[in-house]
Amino acid sequence: MEQLSKKDDVYWIGQLIAGNNKALSYFYGLYYSSLCYFAIRLIQDEAQAKDIVSESFVKVWEKHSDFVTAENIKAFLYIRCRNECLNYLRSLKRRIASQQYYFEQFNLNEDIILHEIIQAEFLEILDEEISLLPQKCGEVFKLLYYEGKKTDEVAQHLGISVKTVRSHKANAIEILKTAFLKKGISEAFYLTFLFLIHRT
Repeated sequence: MEQLSKKDDVYWIGQLIAGNNKALSYFYGLYYSSLCYFAIRLIQDEAQAKDIVSESFVKVWEKHSDFVTAENIKAFLYIRCRNECLNYLRSLKRRIASQQYYFEQFNLNEDIILHEIIQAEFLEILDEEISLLPQKCGEVFKLLYYEGKKTDEVAQHLGISVKTVRSHKANAIEILKTAFLKKGISEAFYLTFLFLIHRT
């Protein structure tokens, strides 16, 4: 599957260089969701983030003959999104606390950019895997880790026992852990993100 994906990338790079606009759609499908996660995390404004991502793909099209590999396109998109997000934050007369925090961190340490890229791509994979969970497992997982509800609150919300909530939670974590290990994501990395999601 990975080899097929790489062959697809090579084919579509050639089509992009040749000016085939279907190639832009291919790379849009490949990177759009992760870029949106990335930009939203940086500026905390979903609509503006999506505009920035869309404009970044417009720039890819304008420079379509300059790219050699899919990685070139990916790097260009993330760098441009990062820069446009920073420009957006600079243009705001008032920044909410989280925006100010990110803005200051970018100036201090570029490593945070890599962290946000990794987290954005991980969250996209996490969403995909959650959608594959059994219905009740998925509902319990989202309420616990996305909405930050306590076990008894989830039980009351869903009209089930606390014991059942704990059972669904354990099943969900086990299923997701297995899925991520198959994708090459370490258990430690996965559990760290569960901890971060739970804290927020």
